[in-house]
Amino acid sequence: MSSTDIALMAHLMRRAGFGATRDELERYVDVGYEAMVERLLHPEEAPPAIDDDDILRRYHVGMNSFFAPAPTQAHWVYRMVHTRRPLEEKISLFWHGVFATGYTKLSQPRVIANQIDMFRFHGLASFHTLLLELSRDPAMIFWLDNKDNHKDGYNENYGRELLELFAMGVGNYTEQDVYEVSRAFTGWSIRNPSLHTARAEQMNVEPYGRQDYQFEYVDGDHDDSEKTFLGHTGHFNGEDIIDIVCRQPATARFLSRHLYNFFVADEPQVPAWNTVPPRDPDAVQALMDAYFEHGYQVRSMLRTLFNSDFFKDAAFQKVKSPAEMVAGAARLSGGLRFPEVDDELIGGQPGIMGQSLGDPPSVEGWHTGVEWITTGSLVERVNFAAGQFDNADKPGVRSIVDRVRARGERVSADALVDTCLDLMGPLQVSQRTRSELLAYTERGGDVRFGTPDEDRAAARRVTETLQLIVATREYQLG
Repeated sequence: MSSTDIALMAHLMRRAGFGATRDELERYVDVGYEAMVERLLHPEEAPPAIDDDDILRRYHVGMNSFFAPAPTQAHWVYRMVHTRRPLEEKISLFWHGVFATGYTKLSQPRVIANQIDMFRFHGLASFHTLLLELSRDPAMIFWLDNKDNHKDGYNENYGRELLELFAMGVGNYTEQDVYEVSRAFTGWSIRNPSLHTARAEQMNVEPYGRQDYQFEYVDGDHDDSEKTFLGHTGHFNGEDIIDIVCRQPATARFLSRHLYNFFVADEPQVPAWNTVPPRDPDAVQALMDAYFEHGYQVRSMLRTLFNSDFFKDAAFQKVKSPAEMVAGAARLSGGLRFPEVDDELIGGQPGIMGQSLGDPPSVEGWHTGVEWITTGSLVERVNFAAGQFDNADKPGVRSIVDRVRARGERVSADALVDTCLDLMGPLQVSQRTRSELLAYTERGGDVRFGTPDEDRAAARRVTETLQLIVATREYQLG
């Protein structure tokens, strides 16, 4: 088993999931890269994502009701850390950033959790199916005011964002197209008594919490008159609009660039895409070709992406999002062991770093890449990651300690640094970073294993080295 194979598999698992331990990577290398890609692309064939979901909700009641943001966030982070279907959670995080829907306006964490479930189920399917489900999603209908879009009074919010931020991008449609889309989606609304009166809201909350919003198509409120959209004319409904949108090269290009930006390498922010060309036009074209060749299937586009040279050569060319930072560190360290109070506290950590799950700052979602890093967020990222590797009793940390020990009863400071860097990634660092790590570890001399006291001291030296590594610039990249 070559170090190159391990490094490539680690890269795949960071991008298609939230990282993997060395034991997991070695098993995956035995499976083979392309076969592992297929496993990731078919999460429905894997065991349930986590095996203790019912017990988790029993111990943490808030995770059962999703009545408040904190337990809802915690439940999702817990799934990210422990999932056996990593791409299912990763694609949900991807779509949550693209189809940003937030608690600040909805005040209903459950409907946002339901939307995330929809992303899990449809996130790898046809983009046509996903857009259709999104247009029927109660959280989105409320978030972008389509409940207020009537045939005798149009609301253009959803129609505009469907074209601008969800499917095509600025410059590929007209204001008249936005108007026609809004007309086509009249009647696509939600049922929920809490929308009408304060008394109904009270009745809706007590005694078991708010009822879920439900999609409702109101035929009498739909404008069925003739519409002209992107050069096509007919008595269009929302489904017809989605049919036309999905056939557009602009849609294929926009989706391909989103996938490249999330899974391959950081791009400029979405508003700049109309004027700034892609970082790798050939890669975007390859994804566009897969989009049309395979009936708009996101799964097929990702198959092309993960097996491409442009993906395999892109390790450590992306800044980890806060969710990736939190879930990846907890997953590798073996932290977040159930049931602990930290199960709920950890859900708020991405928000402290600038990514409050379930509550993006606007319909545009979060700005990514280097914009994840600010003076304050960097301190939080380093402190959180260091805290995950402060205890040699955590299973993941213990596994690393044992692998260091396997090098012999006496391990040099040089070997300690290189071994820990290897087991934490393999992580690529600059010569300057490695020299600084080595300068610190050399102060303690060689690491010795043998007696109980030596073993404890050695474990402490390993954890200190791991904490230094997660504080490096390079650890911020995934």
